[in-house]
Parts: sequence; structure tokens; C-alpha cells
Amino acid sequence: MRIPKRVAVIGAGSMGSQAMWRLAARGAEVIGYDRYAPGHDRGAAGGETRIFRAAHLGEPRYIPLLRLADRMWDHLQGETGFALRRRSGCLVMGETASPSMSLLLAAGSTHRLDHEVLDREELARRYPQHRLPDGHTAVLDRMGAVLRPEASIQAAAARAEQLGARLHRYTPVREIAPAAGGGVHIVTDQGTGHVDTAVVTVGPWINTLLPDLPRAVDVRRLISSWHLPTRHDWFAGGAPAFVRSTPHDCYGLPSPDGMSVKLGLSFKLGLHSARHLPVADPERLERTVHPEELATMREFISELMPDLNPDPIRMSAYMEGYTDSGNPLVGRLPGEDDIIVMAGFSGSGFKLSPAMGEIAADLALDGTTDHPVDFLAPAAAGAV
Repeated sequence: MRIPKRVAVIGAGSMGSQAMWRLAARGAEVIGYDRYAPGHDRGAAGGETRIFRAAHLGEPRYIPLLRLADRMWDHLQGETGFALRRRSGCLVMGETASPSMSLLLAAGSTHRLDHEVLDREELARRYPQHRLPDGHTAVLDRMGAVLRPEASIQAAAARAEQLGARLHRYTPVREIAPAAGGGVHIVTDQGTGHVDTAVVTVGPWINTLLPDLPRAVDVRRLISSWHLPTRHDWFAGGAPAFVRSTPHDCYGLPSPDGMSVKLGLSFKLGLHSARHLPVADPERLERTVHPEELATMREFISELMPDLNPDPIRMSAYMEGYTDSGNPLVGRLPGEDDIIVMAGFSGSGFKLSPAMGEIAADLALDGTTDHPVDFLAPAAAGAV
């Protein structure tokens, strides 16, 4: 009789909850640890909505991973019975001649993405919420969707527990130490346990737990703000999620109250990493958003979405980890065959999370994966 492999998953958030689910589904003995509990609002997955899109700005090697994630989102919904993703489409907008849009337009044909290119007139007709400057293009990614991050994390963690995983809530891991005879020691305030393999998915706490990572993860504070339309018919024709690279690097998507009815209530906006302040200690995140921090958001609304009220009805702060290359660290920690790390997803990881759960299970149980993640290996990250 085959003895199940004993695997610790440290951090039951975006990636960890999915890793627990896939490991438990494949028969591993899974022990999860989280300093809070699945779905908490102190990490990177808060704010009620996240974007799924197959149209990726930049590195085309993400496209097979996004296709895997697309299948795995359907799998998770089917197993749990929860509605975790709603197809809404996603608009990707930017300067036509920019490298990122050029790559996207080329990839749309090369990889047969289900997309449509919209010029200024067509965008104004179909999605009058947006303004498109001269020299800019909009691409409608028909595979785009709105994800429910907190609900997804809780659903994946609960499914893992149904399959036999054990999760230690409110249990910070203080140290991960390779064991002399193989495997890994997991040290908590309650004592020390031993596992065959550890999957480290602690998000903003990665530098604290693994201070000797081969590449730095820069933890930053991001802000989300929720805005009401000034027109009663703003949602009537549909309001898909969007991503803009220029002239303002930002994104937006309908809040849950606007997902199930045409006459929605609010729309969430966020800025990309250049506007995020560094976080010295993830346990001391500045959660108060000050009015002066919204200056760029107000400018963006005035210029490109003038039918939104620039005064938000709500503001929240969260954390994300960034690498210099924008590519996450996915794979074995160099020199430590029994420690797998997934960190630094640079604001683009949540849509990939069920794919990363599958890949974590491959690496922990089989020692390798057929999915193309070699370019994300911690020792190689940034080489792209």
C-alpha cells in the first residue's frame, strides 16, 4: 500500500488554498497553516472582485498557464457548487504602438485568443463608459471574467478539508528548516512538525519567512476605491472589467452588487504598482486611505471615465508582492529540494491561482510538472 506523501502548505490564501485543494484531491496528506484564516482581508486577495483575462499584456508564455487556469476555475466551481466567476468580458486598452499592446495584438492571432479589436467609434458605441484617446486601441477579451477572491479562497480551502486536509487557522509559521534526514521541519508556537515537502505561499510575509530568496520580493500597499456612476443607465449596456496601460496604468471592474443585475451600483478602480507605497512590515499595514492619495484616480476618472463620480463611496488598502521582472517565483527554492515557493505575483496572480495549485501539486508529488513554468523558477526569475 502506497503511503501518502505528507505536504505542508504554509499560507492558505490565493495560491495556498488552491494548492491544498489539488494536493488533497491527489491523495496527499495535507497540513495547512495560516496566520489568520482563509479569505481574510490582510493580504493580497481582498476587495471582493478580481479580473480573469486570457489577453495578457506582455510575456506570451503565460497564455498556456491562463488556459489551464480557465479550466481549473470551472473545475473548482463544479466541485464546490459556488459561483466564483462570472463571464463579463474584459477590455484591454492602451497605445496602439506600445510594446505591450503590439504583443497583445500579435498574440491574439498567434494563440487564437477569443478577442475583438475595437476602434474609438466602436468602443464609444458599445461601452460609452470609456474614452479612448487618439492613437489608442481597445481589445475585448471575450474570455474575461470577474472573480470573487475571498469566496474562491474559502471554497478551495473548504474543499481541501472535505478531501481530508487539515488546516491550522491562526497559526503563524515561525521557521521552515530542512531536516537532516530529508524533508522539512515546520516550526510554530505550538511546536515543530515534520513533513516531506513544504509549499510556501505566504504572500506579503514571504521575506519574513524566507529571507534568503534568490530574488527580492518588494511588498507594496495598493489601494482600491469604489465609485458610483452619475448616470442611471451606466450599467445598462454592460460594464466589463478593464485594464489600461496608458495614459494611466489602472484597472476597474464591477463590484458584486453590479454583477447580477443590469442596473448595478458601484465600480471598483485600482492603480498598478508604480503608485503603490512600500510596506516595511506586513503586520503594520497602513489601512487608512488619505484623500490626497486619490489625486491620480480623480484625474483618471475626469479624463477617461467622466460618468463616474470621482468621490469614492469606499476605500481600502491591501498588499501585494512584486519582483523586478514582474514574473513570480514559482518552483523549488535553490538548494532546497523539499521547499517549493510561490511568491511575488506582481498584482497578476489571482487569475492564475488554480493553475498554480495544480502546478504545486505536480512539483510536490511528482517532482516535476508538464506545465511551462521553467521561466518562473526562483533561480531564473528575471532572466526573461
